[in-house]
Amino acid sequence: MIPKDKKIGLQKINVGIRGYISMDRSTLAKYIEHTNLKPFATREDIRKLCNEAKKYGFYAVCVNPHRVKDAKKFLEGEDIKIAAVIGFPLGATFPEVKLQEAIMAINNGVDELDMVMNIGAFKDGDYELVEKEIREIVNIARPQNVKVKVIIETCYLSREEILKACEIVKRSGADFVKTSTGFGKEGARVEDVALIHKNFPELKIKAAGGIRNASQAIKMIEAGASRIGASHSVDIIESLDNS
Repeated sequence: MIPKDKKIGLQKINVGIRGYISMDRSTLAKYIEHTNLKPFATREDIRKLCNEAKKYGFYAVCVNPHRVKDAKKFLEGEDIKIAAVIGFPLGATFPEVKLQEAIMAINNGVDELDMVMNIGAFKDGDYELVEKEIREIVNIARPQNVKVKVIIETCYLSREEILKACEIVKRSGADFVKTSTGFGKEGARVEDVALIHKNFPELKIKAAGGIRNASQAIKMIEAGASRIGASHSVDIIESLDNS
């Protein structure tokens, strides 16, 4: 919940085919997955993450798999989803390892999985491997009502490769394409989100990486993003009045 003594910022934003909507703090917060994927994140860091998610009303928290149980405990009774990353951040491990990681995260109570596609295999043109490992995770996640997002790491892909990756994600049955891990050479780019949305309007998009204020977040939503992944989520909300 947003503290009552906080001024509510209200903006009208253009969201493409969705037209104009009113964007206040609580509305923007529901786009955001509040994220801490630092390798040195402690249990207290995850507690802080979850407390901030409760205070600001974020849609979800996104954590490393080892921290799913902690997040589940700290968010007990709250309507806040828990996402965990799989094959993170490189995507270059064995498909069987990603699958087992996904199974363990699901067993620990995760609501959504953000898996990194095998970028090297994709660059090799081994699209069958890439699609197969995504589909296997979708097949174990869907019966548990767990959503799957596929991180394609757009900063390493050409426009043509972005579209090919999205084609694979769509065929695999995953729910979202996600732009970035936040660990690559660049994060989410508005032009990439717009490209994906224009060519694959049926695919939901999570823009992540380098989004630090409301202006940046709103531009991603205007371009077609359905979710924002950010570690600077509090800054995003607090900057809304000034963006």
